[in-house]
Amino acid sequence: MRSKYPSGITKEQFEIIKPFLESAAKATRPYTYDLYDIFCSILYVLREGCRWRALPHDFPKWEDVYCHY
Repeated sequence: MRSKYPSGITKEQFEIIKPFLESAAKATRPYTYDLYDIFCSILYVLREGCRWRALPHDFPKWEDVYCHY
């Protein structure tokens, strides 16, 4: 279970955005991480203005988040 952050959104809010994100992605292989976690990680970096490597450890690895960004 991930901690709540001010930059996070609810699963219900994400369900509205999810179809747009999935349609923009290339269909190459299944996601290693949940797309919700990737999206919340990107929101965290954008809101906090931190470096990718400074992502908290309860998010996916910074390399994977950066790749999706």
